[in-house]
Amino acid sequence: MGKYLIGIDNGGTMVKAAIYDLDGKEICMSSKKLDMIMPKPGFTERNLDELWQANMDAVKNVLKISKVTKEEVIGIATTGHGNGVYLVKEDGTQAYNGIISTDSRAKEYVKEWYEDGTAEKMLPLTMQSVWAGQPLPILKWFKENDSKVLDDTKWIFSCKDYIRYKLTGEAYGEITDMSGSGLMNVRDSKYDLEMLEEYGLGELIDKLAPLKSSVDICGYITKEVAELTGLKEGTPVAGGSMDTHVSAIATGAVEKEKLCIIAGTWSINEYVDTVPVIDKDLFMTSFFPIKDHYLIMEGSPTSASNLEWFVTEIMKDIKLEDGCDIFELSNKLVESVKPDESNIVFLPFLYGTNADIDAKSSFVGLSCWHKREHVLRSIYEGIVFSHRTHIDKLLKFRDKPEVARIAGGVVNSKIWIQMFADILQIPIEVVKTKELGALGSAICAGLAVGEFDSFKTATDRMVEVDYICKPNKDNKAVYDKKYDLYKRTIEALNPIWKEFY
Repeated sequence: MGKYLIGIDNGGTMVKAAIYDLDGKEICMSSKKLDMIMPKPGFTERNLDELWQANMDAVKNVLKISKVTKEEVIGIATTGHGNGVYLVKEDGTQAYNGIISTDSRAKEYVKEWYEDGTAEKMLPLTMQSVWAGQPLPILKWFKENDSKVLDDTKWIFSCKDYIRYKLTGEAYGEITDMSGSGLMNVRDSKYDLEMLEEYGLGELIDKLAPLKSSVDICGYITKEVAELTGLKEGTPVAGGSMDTHVSAIATGAVEKEKLCIIAGTWSINEYVDTVPVIDKDLFMTSFFPIKDHYLIMEGSPTSASNLEWFVTEIMKDIKLEDGCDIFELSNKLVESVKPDESNIVFLPFLYGTNADIDAKSSFVGLSCWHKREHVLRSIYEGIVFSHRTHIDKLLKFRDKPEVARIAGGVVNSKIWIQMFADILQIPIEVVKTKELGALGSAICAGLAVGEFDSFKTATDRMVEVDYICKPNKDNKAVYDKKYDLYKRTIEALNPIWKEFY
């Protein structure tokens, strides 16, 4: 009988489940796209019943297609997008739709906390900036705009902690997720009543579930879930970790020498260190699943989801040749344009940015001779420029990395990977496994059930580099000039952002 691990990944748009053997080979993967609910500008939500059903369908499908027996599955772990908030009633039903981390309804509270000094005062405890998609401002918004939701709430969960709760019936807050949410005193590794009271949310402390680690067993598959999915009742479920953390694990970037880049819904740029970084200009420091290690991160919702919006909304009526999908066509069009052929600036702020809380997405520099391929290239470049902005911030706290490992939808585009290498002038390593959230979760499960003695041992066995993309030095000057124009465009537009809504 074989031994297999299941990783479940709940991202901003997709639910995925995958089965791996102990050598990291992906046996089978199943996914389902979820519709985003946007009842008002700035609101990004999802229905929790639909989310849960998508998870059950994905797990059921991978078991059925893979023909792995339920007895062979020795452990499961989940991951999900960080921040946002998932509010659950006493009976396990939703108190409100799940709120995704791209939500910006609460940005006024962010402004208030920065202006009155609350954010700076709390920085030594939280070790992170305050931004609109965090639980803190979202919960404050509910308190002042729809308090009944909070009255009905039994548990305040992250996305993946909600899914694990549904799998096991046990409520826990996993520490990497909670340490990256603003809800936790990271300095002292605990929930902190006085800290929450500074934000006017002290009464919510009892709604935060007990803390567990990424590799703790946090419950077992219930009879009901077993019947719905084909899993074995009693299969252990590990704590898992935030998607940013497990993606670093699944790329093997578990040491400071490597930088991890995730280009998906969010632009995530991060590295692991034994010393926390606390700085008002840094996005976030949180606990990493490796004991006594921290994840130092810079990010914003400015990455590949901008391209997905463009092809879904603007290019949806294009007739494709048989066997070609819209993203493959986009890659071909971008590749047909040389880096110095056009200098349209695209600001990838469709879902927000920390460049300016009021900033909006835009194309600057369009002329009548530009074609679709020039516009698409500007989108690819603008997204990489946003990543570079964050990486430049990280380089204030560390030396330039020898190599970067990359994850997210961008890995399906070799022209885009080359663009990352050229703009950053860093070799980019792409790992063989594309579903990094699921693989990283499976690795957490493997440690929880005792199959590995360390994350290093696990990643050495389960992670393999597919290819290395080396930077083209001839493109450096071109991209440096375009990057400078990108930054100056943002600065020039800063005074008028508030005029748009």
